[in-house]
Amino acid sequence: MSEELPGEIPQPVLRVIPMPSDTNAAGNIFGGWLMSQADLAGSVVAMQRASGRVVTVAVNTFQFYKPVLVGDIVTIYGSVTHVGTTSVTVEITIFASHVSPTDRSNKVADATLTYVAIDENFNKRAIPPER
Repeated sequence: MSEELPGEIPQPVLRVIPMPSDTNAAGNIFGGWLMSQADLAGSVVAMQRASGRVVTVAVNTFQFYKPVLVGDIVTIYGSVTHVGTTSVTVEITIFASHVSPTDRSNKVADATLTYVAIDENFNKRAIPPER
């Protein structure tokens, strides 16, 4: 049994400011850093829905649109798009804005990640019905 949730509204999950140590050779924020933040945010959403511990099993998609710069305020939104017997799929949208009040927030990336609920012995476990 699975549940599709196409109408769920993405919620803000994580806000973070990248630092100079997070840059690549071009001086922009390293894509792997942004992917790591997306995975952290996605796991929060998945743990809430799964009512417990989860592990990442797939990065289904990850699309970069614009660079992220040192000092940008990065805001990550997430929502559950699918719940299976043991898995949760989360849609992530990432925005970045500069500190200046005249700068607007720009969509910098989208991702879809899948997590599996696990028990204390690291075995798959069923996801309980939504409360």
